[in-house]
Amino acid sequence: MRITCNRQQLNETVLNIQRAVSSKSSVPALEGILLKATENELELCGYDLELGMTTKFEARVDERGSVVLSARLFGDIVRRLPADTVTLSVDAKNITTITSGPAEFSIVGIPAEEYPELPAITGETSIKIANNVLKSMIRQTIFAVAESDAKPIHTGTLFELEKGKIRLVSVDGYRLAIREEAAKCEEETNFVVPGKTLGEVLKLLSDDDEELEIQIGRRHILFQIGSYCVISRLLEGEFLDYRAAIPTASTTEMFVNTRALIDSVERVSLLITDRLKSPVRCRFEENEIKVSCSTAIGRANDQLEAKITGNPVEMGFNNRYLLDALRNAEGDEVRIQLNGALSPMKILPREGDSFLFLVLPVRLKSEG
Repeated sequence: MRITCNRQQLNETVLNIQRAVSSKSSVPALEGILLKATENELELCGYDLELGMTTKFEARVDERGSVVLSARLFGDIVRRLPADTVTLSVDAKNITTITSGPAEFSIVGIPAEEYPELPAITGETSIKIANNVLKSMIRQTIFAVAESDAKPIHTGTLFELEKGKIRLVSVDGYRLAIREEAAKCEEETNFVVPGKTLGEVLKLLSDDDEELEIQIGRRHILFQIGSYCVISRLLEGEFLDYRAAIPTASTTEMFVNTRALIDSVERVSLLITDRLKSPVRCRFEENEIKVSCSTAIGRANDQLEAKITGNPVEMGFNNRYLLDALRNAEGDEVRIQLNGALSPMKILPREGDSFLFLVLPVRLKSEG
């Protein structure tokens, strides 16, 4: 194999592909990137048996071939090469010579035959959706994905496809996030995509309205984003019946400036540390939200205006969970619905219901 390509393009590609590579594996090839030279193209692949990523770009190919190179070492070398072009040549023993300007490296490669094959998608359903729409949908739900493996199914986001509609749902036991959007899909189906996969997809999505294709198989999903192809296993198990968790009634409703509420909660949270945990206390009454917090190091009070109708109520929240929901709300104003001190806070857009966030309250100790 012998190819010449642009160093910057190779570096960008390796940085992206590296994220799908195993950092530690009993199969040495999985700690590497598979490079494949075909006619006028260099294809790269990273795979950790759960998430795989492939892409290709133009290169001058003098001799076809393939090799697996250590992702960490190859990435470090490419990043520090001095010239604009790079030449890679691989001999019969997989010794790979990397040349750029006066710099030359010879590193030991692994035969491409030792690299596992990526899964094929079978029994597929496919949908098309704009890059910027999917980006906003993932961003608005990924924060509520569970981090612990107590229920592995909740370490992913539920995708629900209905005719002409797509809904994403994440839940972690303390909060819930739902985002809905119109999409080109004919079939009704649902599946759960690992949060780690969605994190990688999010980094590859652009802000334009160009469409990408998602193919869903029985056990795997494939995202075709520009020149990148991301394939991932789906999570199996019983996802929470989230509809039953959403309060249907509300006794208090308010409209509040999103930024003002974030600033206020951030201010009183200055007294909260990893060692000194304490809920943020919110009192909603008479078109005013009073926010306070007290820990062993002191006490903070703040207040802001809001348009409130219904019963006055006082509730406590984990500051991080409340801030995550507010920061991911789109729009200058949000609509907040409450149904008593122990029912979850419901955060919605000012109008419509394109997103819905639930944040569970924390039981407050009475002050005395």
